Amino acid sequence: MKPLLYSFRRCPFAIRARMAIKVSGVEVDTHEVSLRNKPQSLLDCSPKATVPVVKFPDGRVIEESIEIMQWALSINDPEQWLDTPDGASEEAMALITENDESFKPALDLYKYSVRFPEHPESYYREKAEIFLAQLDLRLSQQHYLMGDHLTLPDMAIFPFIRQFYNVNQDWFRASKYNDLISWLDQRMASKIFNAVMEKKA
Repeated sequence: MKPLLYSFRRCPFAIRARMAIKVSGVEVDTHEVSLRNKPQSLLDCSPKATVPVVKFPDGRVIEESIEIMQWALSINDPEQWLDTPDGASEEAMALITENDESFKPALDLYKYSVRFPEHPESYYREKAEIFLAQLDLRLSQQHYLMGDHLTLPDMAIFPFIRQFYNVNQDWFRASKYNDLISWLDQRMASKIFNAVMEKKA
């Protein structure tokens, strides 16, 4: 039996897990979850009930998207996503942590600003821009977030920058983050991303 991946097509956490699984070639069975009607099998194996989750035939469960990425890539990493520059692995993980713990909450406020009328949309966007500026600075000095080839931070962070972009594409295109825009366009045009975003029949 294959591991079972609980996923949701548009969730950025699930997107990054699917990209790592896809590039690794590890075979899984994917269960597309309705977030409004989560299956009992998901609730039973993962009480926090957020996607992605991988459940193994022996009952083991991986509940965190980064751990799913690392699991798949530890089996096969053909594009060397885990190969960060010497001594930079802690820096790479810190960048992902900042994305997940600081940028993502700011992104959610920006995306759903109508629910938080105490501030205008621009206020929430400016909070999120702190991270965008950091990424753009990195990309002004090198092709990818950690150097001259794609690594885990690029693929782990990209789905969230795409989500930010989709809130107001015109604003993003007109912004000063030219290197980040180019990087995002490359990721959105990539075969790996488009493969994992195909709608299942």
